[in-house]
Amino acid sequence: QVQLVESGGGLVQAGGSLRLSCAASGRTLGSVAVGWFRQAPGKEREFVARISRSGGNTLYSDSVKGRFTNSRDNAKNTVYLQMNNLKPEDTAVYSCAADSSSIPRLNYRNYDYWGQGTQVTVSA
Repeated sequence: QVQLVESGGGLVQAGGSLRLSCAASGRTLGSVAVGWFRQAPGKEREFVARISRSGGNTLYSDSVKGRFTNSRDNAKNTVYLQMNNLKPEDTAVYSCAADSSSIPRLNYRNYDYWGQGTQVTVSA
């Protein structure tokens, strides 16, 4: 079992940046892939990014590709999501989740453990 805690959310103007962190405890984070998902009010949860166990492979949704960067520091048991050039449509609650499978999966239903989420608000 792994416990995840996100941090780094906040309010930022369009064009600004934020870095989210996903810290793990209870299990070595390097044993799982980590995905980022977001959910805006009234909308379905959507895939944002995923990073493999080693950090060597990353996936991004088309809406964030080129603006967001997923990285990890397994020694610190932490995964990061650097978000640049933020847009108002990026406003959502962002959550990280752990996936024991090495198969790249984009459906949130495949992820085993979740953090509580952190709010990101981008003003126009």
